[in-house]
Amino acid sequence: MVLTPATDPTPLARNADGVVLVRGTRVTLDTVVTAFQQGATAEEIATRYPALRLADVYGTIHFYLNHREEVAAYLRQRDDVGAAIRQENEMRFGQRAWRDRLPRRAGRQ
Repeated sequence: MVLTPATDPTPLARNADGVVLVRGTRVTLDTVVTAFQQGATAEEIATRYPALRLADVYGTIHFYLNHREEVAAYLRQRDDVGAAIRQENEMRFGQRAWRDRLPRRAGRQ
């Protein structure tokens, strides 16, 4: 038998909103990369997120290490989108107005 190294595709996929997820899960690339950057091992990440297979965690880390600049740009874009959504929600709802509505929704005034 001869071992032929396979070229496995990356375990990542983009959803309809453009968010990169570990294929077959709802765990984002952001989540895995952040945990890895904070010093978590692949095994620790797989334990924290049971939906992830260890091989997919390694594949995601492999992708990150080979595409650091592109991943960094993607993460900055995600941060910008998140900040814009937060700002829009604060303008639309305001923190004070949101807190004021909570007791009314619970039936208290």
